[in-house]
Amino acid sequence: MIQASSALRVEAKEEGFSFSEHDFERVRTLIYRQAGISLNPGKQSMVYSRLARRLRHTGATDFRSYLDRLEAEPAGGGEWQEFVNALTTNLTSFWRESHHFPILAEHVASRARERPVALWCCAASTGEEPYTMAITAMQACASRTPPVTILATDIDTAVLDKAQTGIYGEEAVARVARGALKEHFLRGRGPNKGLVRMRPEVQALVRFRRLNLLDERWPIDTRFDAIFCRNVMIYFDKQTQYRVLHALAARLAPDGLLFAGHSENFTQARDLFELQGRTVYRLAAGRR
Repeated sequence: MIQASSALRVEAKEEGFSFSEHDFERVRTLIYRQAGISLNPGKQSMVYSRLARRLRHTGATDFRSYLDRLEAEPAGGGEWQEFVNALTTNLTSFWRESHHFPILAEHVASRARERPVALWCCAASTGEEPYTMAITAMQACASRTPPVTILATDIDTAVLDKAQTGIYGEEAVARVARGALKEHFLRGRGPNKGLVRMRPEVQALVRFRRLNLLDERWPIDTRFDAIFCRNVMIYFDKQTQYRVLHALAARLAPDGLLFAGHSENFTQARDLFELQGRTVYRLAAGRR
């Protein structure tokens, strides 16, 4: 246990910075205020290693001066975004939690026969999840141009930049079925050997945008047929979870589905959502 008067000093690759318990608590407060992320008290080393890079990049000599400069910067400034990017965890993969995608396929197929379908991925990260949603929609509609649009958002601009390229190392698709790999990905050759790229038809279905789920207003008017908000709520406290869920409920179609992560449950929001299946929710009866 680190005492309040002590300093945590982790030796970085190039140099070490003094990192006190007070510095860590400031970081916890700022990331909660900016992004709603509730950092576990045991994350000091992780915070140090990620933010030490920003200190070196900005020329700050210690965490105190870096955080002072950060707080002096207007909200939404460039270093605020770098701060959030550094502390955001982006663990994702193609067909992650694969049991959701047959449910999505059936849901899309039943609606696409009559009207366009709108989907939303709330935590797009580097793009694997929304692209999997796009491929699922293509398969469900047996078409390379299904009547489906996918909004893919994230708070981290760095991962969104990567997602928009649609380019990945071959290790990212190592577990993708051979048929899907051949149909929906292009393999790099020559200097691009070892890389794969999403086919243009897949990319055409997805629109990437930055969005902070903690913003007071979301510039989104669409009522979505399905929303993927998976492994996001685990970083929020219960109060923040409810606030975000309330906003999601307002943007879900009456017969829409909300997909959550395997370790998430929304028992505190029974007035908003009810369980439909394994980590799949629909609007509570009074909201449909």
